Order: sequence, then structure tokens, then C-alpha cells
Amino acid sequence: MDLDEALQLFIVECRELLEDMETALLAVEQAEEKSEMINAVFRAAHTIKGSSGLFSLDHIVAFTHVVESVLDRVRGGKLTLDDKLIALLLACGDHMRALVDGVAGGEQAGTPELAQAGEPLVAGLRAYLSGAVAPAQSVAVTAAVPEAEADTVRRINGTQVDAEHWHISVRFGPDVLRNGMDPLSFIRYLGTLGQITALATVADALPDVATMDPESCYLGFEVAFKGNVNKATLEQVFEFVREDSQLFILPPHSLVSEYVKLLEQQQGDAVRLGEMLVRCGTLTRQELDAALNEQVGTPATPIGTILVTQGSVQPEVVEAALQKQKQTKDTVVAESRSIRVDADKLDQLINLVGELIIAGANVNMIAHRAKVVELEESTSKLTTLVEEVRDSALQLRMVKIGATFNRFQRVVHDVSRELGKDIALVIDGEDTELDKTVVEKIGDPLMHLVRNSMDHGIESAELRVARGKPEQGTLRLNAFHDSGAIVITVEDDGGGLKRDKILAKAIERGLVEPGHNLSDAEVYALVFEPGFSTAEKVSNLSGRGVGMDVVQRNIAALRGTVSMTSEEGVGTTVTVKLPLTLAIIDGFLVGVDKAVYAIPLDMIEECVAFSAEPDHDYTDLRGEVLPFIRLRQLFGIRGAAAKGENIVVLKHGEQRAGLVVDTLLGEFQTVIKPLGKMFAQVKCVSGSTILGSGDVALILDVPQLVRQAMDKSGSTVNARAELV
Repeated sequence: MDLDEALQLFIVECRELLEDMETALLAVEQAEEKSEMINAVFRAAHTIKGSSGLFSLDHIVAFTHVVESVLDRVRGGKLTLDDKLIALLLACGDHMRALVDGVAGGEQAGTPELAQAGEPLVAGLRAYLSGAVAPAQSVAVTAAVPEAEADTVRRINGTQVDAEHWHISVRFGPDVLRNGMDPLSFIRYLGTLGQITALATVADALPDVATMDPESCYLGFEVAFKGNVNKATLEQVFEFVREDSQLFILPPHSLVSEYVKLLEQQQGDAVRLGEMLVRCGTLTRQELDAALNEQVGTPATPIGTILVTQGSVQPEVVEAALQKQKQTKDTVVAESRSIRVDADKLDQLINLVGELIIAGANVNMIAHRAKVVELEESTSKLTTLVEEVRDSALQLRMVKIGATFNRFQRVVHDVSRELGKDIALVIDGEDTELDKTVVEKIGDPLMHLVRNSMDHGIESAELRVARGKPEQGTLRLNAFHDSGAIVITVEDDGGGLKRDKILAKAIERGLVEPGHNLSDAEVYALVFEPGFSTAEKVSNLSGRGVGMDVVQRNIAALRGTVSMTSEEGVGTTVTVKLPLTLAIIDGFLVGVDKAVYAIPLDMIEECVAFSAEPDHDYTDLRGEVLPFIRLRQLFGIRGAAAKGENIVVLKHGEQRAGLVVDTLLGEFQTVIKPLGKMFAQVKCVSGSTILGSGDVALILDVPQLVRQAMDKSGSTVNARAELV
């Protein structure tokens, strides 16, 4: 691997670590067990620091070292990870991300601007290190041990199975000090997890003064430890020196019998001895890897013998595992494997599947015309297989929406503090899957909805308390599947929308004529009109009437819908409904004269025979007013229908409208082909598809058709009055 390739891997790894660091910092406040979160943040910072040193990125090393020092104090219990420190560490994470981005852009030594931006952050961190900021009330337990007890500690190679304490034997590697590690810091941190009942310093490796290297470490410790922890937790204490040092951990005698019991209760799927010992907790993964590496040199030596010789596992436990292994049949367990696939290759696969569907439609049409029974049966089977290939190919591009939702943890954290509000984000349905192209394009609309709910929806803490609500507001993101589509809701428990105020503003702007009786859904839909805002003052987040119309336009571009429900004083819910994929849909073909058009099947409610009074643009559909629009008139097609016309009843959110066409041609798998830039401004058309005959059919834009039909029909109330 050349240096440039290694540097690119470093950049990718750093960005992933910074994301993990940010996620852990945002989650630590709500976590019941904070130690693991704090350790995750520390590990991320330490790894970035170490990797940066390999590439001589001294500016990243210097900044991250200060961050790591503060985190080490937090980890040791000397500093409280409060809201103020979390905000500072998040800002440090942003600065580290900027430093890494600078390296990606070719700035190997950083820039003066970045260095200047990091100065106030370093000053804030050093304030915690110098004691200018009050330390935590709970200080880490010291590792001081009475000298009298030190004599009772037995070495790791003794017969100590009957001991009622954990026995930890560690010999630090010679480069520990050079790597910036303090051996005593590990012992101090160990003291925060329980009680160190005895400690003996081992200096057997210490050479003569004349040959001693002052930068090398020659220390070792024998530790007797009591605490309610497992072996993996104790091993993690020494995680950052694990590769350079020798570490042996033996459990208390009481745990040995527990390990044997766990082995007996294990199911028969873990047939490898090492895996069984790892599963029951007596062996850690790193100890197993070390034993396996040793076994490579002596393949005839059983792994159990190596583990006992190393002092990793007691003989009693190995014997119990061997007995369990004999009782288990040799079965091969298939391991779940995943591979990374370039997104362009997936897109190419979807395009090929689309072409296959078009070719299949052509074969079906030829078979239908030929009227050969065997050929029709074969093409029917081919169609079924093509549908399965289509579904499998589309499934490859499905990704979980959780990654998009998790981005808003930081947004809510920062914006709530900017607004001076206490807001908690609750995420549900993060495992819901949808097409990656939809995920990529839904982020910005959701961002605006979240920020708008925080600014306009959720009240201040004082107002919430006065209204009898909890002081902390709640913003909830949810996603779920519904009838072949994905539904995303943004819900807050704020003050809700003021219906009368929205209606008055709409009348003032001429959007609604005075005296019209609109439903709640129609009133709330006015919020998505361009330039509409009821905010009394403009803030940095919202209030200019720019955004909600863009949200609706962006969601409509994804063939989706957005609607809003609200209850004053209770809260507001914005519902976004999107198709699972933008590549292939089930469509319904209609004809006007010789032209064929496709309509997304999930937006069609029913088809009925045409009936309406002359010169009316609405019909009576079982007692309900249904405004309609004539497709022939919309696209300027001359002539008249040879036979009776039909009405396709379209649905868009809470609204319904009819589309008058000549003929109904049935369902069709529609492969969506985007329109060129020349046709970008064409209204009521969202794309095109190719029919089995090779002809091009336009895909109709249902939201625009419904909106145009509603506008053309005039007042729904007046139409209903005429029907009555």
C-alpha cells in the first residue's frame, strides 16, 4: 500500500471515528451507564491522535492531545461530563473534522485560519486541566494499597484458583512511555471500577543503571482486585497498551464454577473450543487471538493446552468446555457475510433490470398477438421471474433511515441551546428501509421541518410549565412502511398551529376568499404556500416565509406528499409519504386519442365511467363533489373520444380529483426515465417510460394534476351547494 492510499484510509477512518465520538457525546446525557460512552469518546480521540502521528500531522496530534487529556480526567472521575463540557467537546470534534478535511484538501500542516479557530477551544480545555473549572464531586478511587497486604499477592503462574479476587498481572512494554502513556493512570482507572485490595510492583526487568534507557518502561504490576465486572471490562482498562504489553487476568474461584455452569447451558452451535470459552466470558477475544497465533507455530498442540499454559483459562474450565464439545455434533454454521458494492454498480444493475422489464413487456405483447398457448405460458413465467429480479435488485439499494435520523441528534442539541429551550429528540423506526436515492434527497426537507418545529412549535420552558406541561419539550421522528410507501412523521408536543391566525393571514394575502368554509387540513395546507408565514418576528432559523414551500416542492419532486395536523396547545405532526424507490413503479396506463400516459398505481383510488353536467368541471361521486380535469384539454389534443370517456379518481394526501381520459389500458410495470433539461418546466409531467411496443409514454405528475383540478373547479362549497 502506498502512502497516498494509506492517507486516504486514515481520512475515512478519522471521519468515522468523529461520527462515533459525536454520537456517544450526544447519548451520554441520557445513558444510565455512562462509563462505556465515555470510554468510546476517549478511544476515538486516542486513535485519531495515534494515527495522525504516523503521518506526522503534528497539528492534529497537538490539538487531539489536549482533548484526550481532558477525556482522561473524565474517564478517571476527576471531571464531570456536564452539558457545558459536552458542548465544548462537540465543538472540538467539529474542529478535528475541519483539520482532517484540511488534510484531505492537501493542507498537511494545517492553515493559520484553522490554528486560530482552535485557540479558544484549547483555552477552554486547558481551563478544565488547570482546575479553573470546578472538578467532579466524585474523584477516582486511588490505587494505594497497604504494604501489609502486598505480601499476600500471588504471581500469575501460581495455583490461585481458590482466590476470591480477580488476579491481574501486567508487564508494560518498553515503548509505553514513548507513546505518551502513564502506567499508573491505568491502575488509577482500574480503581474506579472496584477495589484494589493488594498491589505489588514488579521490577524484574529493570537493568543496571549504566544500561538503562530513561525513555523505556520496565514496570510490571501484580494486582488483587474486587469488583462486579467481567473479564472483558478489565481487559479494556489496558486496551491502549494491550498490544505492547503482557496481560493475564484470572477470575475469582466463585466465577470458575459459574463459567462451568454457563458452558453446560450453552446451545450446541458453538463447537469451537475458543468460541465457547469467549461466549461464557472466561476468555477474551484478544486472548484467543494470541493463543491461535501461537498455535500456528505448533499446530499439533491443542488450543486448550495453549490457553492453560498462557494462564488465560483455568484447567477446570477447559475440561468443562471439552466435555460440552464432545456432546455437540459437528455442524457447520453459516456466517452472515456482507460486502461493499460501489453505488454506481448498483445503479447500473437497476438500469439493466429496467431494460429487462421493457424487453419483457415487448415479448408479452408479441406472445399475446401470436396467440400461441405455450408461448404465452412461457412469457407469463418470464414475467414472474423478472418481477422477482426487480424486487431483489431494488432491495440491494435499500438502506436504513436511521443514519439520516441520527444526524438530527446534533441539530437538536445545538439548536435547542441556541433557542434557550430544553428539547429531547426521540427516534423511532430507525430500521425502516428505503431506496438510497430517496434517503439522500430527504435530508434537507427533514432538516427544515425539525428546525421549524423547534423554533415555532415547542414553547419555552417557562411557558410550558405555565401550561402544565413538562419543562422539557419532545420532538419525535418516526418512520414506517404503509401500503408500499414509507411514511415519515415529525411530531412535537408544542403549542400547535393557530387555525384562525393562519386563515386570517391567508385571507389578508388573497389566498382564500372571505366566507369560505375550509376544513382543518385545507387550512394547515396553506402553510406550504410560497412566502406564507405567521411569525411575528424573524429569527436566524425561520420566520421569513421561505422554506415550507421548498419542503413541499422537494418532496413532490420525489413523488411524495406532505401534510400537517395540529391541535392548539397539544402539538403538531407533519407527515411525509414517499415511494420506496424512484427507479421502477407499478403504473396504470390510460389513453387519449393515440397517446398513452402512465399514472403511479398507488395514487389511483378507482376508475368510473364519465358522468357530469355540461360545462361543469366537477361530478357527483356517490354524494361527494369530485373536481376533474380533462387530459385531452390539458395537453391540447384535438378531436373527441370515439367511445365513452372514463374518470380516473386520483388521490393526493387528503385531496381527491378526477382525470378524464378516453381509454383505460390496465396495469404496467413502469420504468421511470427522467425528462431532459429541455422539458424540466413542463407541468403535470414527472417523467417518461418506454412501452413494450417501443413507444414513449409520459408519466403524469399526480400532485400537480390534483392541485390544478382543485383550482379550476373553483369553490368546493359552491359546487356542493349546486348539487344539493
